[in-house]
Amino acid sequence: MRLYVMVILVFTIGSCSESRYKILPTERALTESVYSSVTIQPDSLYQVYAIVAGILDQNLVEEGDVVLKDDPLIQIINSATELNAQNAKFSLELAKENYNGSSAILNSINEEIIGAKLQYKNDSINFYRQKNLWEQKIGSKVDYDTKKLKFELTSNTLKLLQSKYDRTKRELETAVKQSENNYKTALITTKDFTVKSKINGKVYALYKESGEIVNTMEPLASIGHTSRFIINMLVDEVDIVRINLNQEVLVHLDAYSEKVFKGTVSKIYPKKDERNQTFKVEAVFENPPAILYPGLSGEANIIIARKDKVLTIPKAFLIDDGMVKTDAGVIPITIGLQNMEYVEVLSGITKDTHLYKPE
Repeated sequence: MRLYVMVILVFTIGSCSESRYKILPTERALTESVYSSVTIQPDSLYQVYAIVAGILDQNLVEEGDVVLKDDPLIQIINSATELNAQNAKFSLELAKENYNGSSAILNSINEEIIGAKLQYKNDSINFYRQKNLWEQKIGSKVDYDTKKLKFELTSNTLKLLQSKYDRTKRELETAVKQSENNYKTALITTKDFTVKSKINGKVYALYKESGEIVNTMEPLASIGHTSRFIINMLVDEVDIVRINLNQEVLVHLDAYSEKVFKGTVSKIYPKKDERNQTFKVEAVFENPPAILYPGLSGEANIIIARKDKVLTIPKAFLIDDGMVKTDAGVIPITIGLQNMEYVEVLSGITKDTHLYKPE
């Protein structure tokens, strides 16, 4: 009797165990997605750098301030640059005085030219008068040669002075232009000590205080869009080839634990981050939360495909990602979409095929 009871008990347990791990495929809606971590950042976020070195005089804005393009953000001081600008201005004024002033160098040369023209006119009259006399055999050869030589010397002197005037004028014009360029460059450099915003946006961070040293390698501030935010996602390299623009994104943020927000893939960065073997993907909200801050984190699922009614089985019943155990033994199946729990069966079994969970 005891042996009979034990046999019944073993058979019952075996039957229950076998029934517990035997199922039929079911039809259901199935969505396949790619998982990603999420970080929220303002659109057009950029780091503000100075293009000159110096000492930070003062921050002209505070964190949280809304700024417009070209609004001053930070004032830097550097005495050497201000002195260079003053020296450039003095040089420009001197160059202009030499070119246009009452004591300009050209005036002196011009007076010499006026004197040389008078002398040229006088020597020309004397020479041609003496030449006419000589042609009439009047006067001496010595007088003719003397006046001819003096006329030629005066003519050459006038040409040299005119050439000197033209050359000096060009040199002075060049000096003025160079001084103007130097002064403009000095002024631009001086303006570079006032760091300005490149966009309309909000100041999200200031990294330095008054009195600190500023260089061109360290950021001074962080500025981004006031209300438009981007969903930054890191997608594993094995999944990146399945991501396309305009795919739907379901976002869950830690700050909004009870809500799921929809978004759309807007940009895929082609360069892989070698440190974590991921690709950066951006998405935009369809209806963003009322309040967002830079750095909010969460997770997302990028929808790859969705079907309303497909034949599915639990992933736990798969053997080697393509086989299942049935009453006829282990047979191959063709699979399609899959998520964390279920996989679509395209062929190999029907909804009436009993499946057994592999041990």
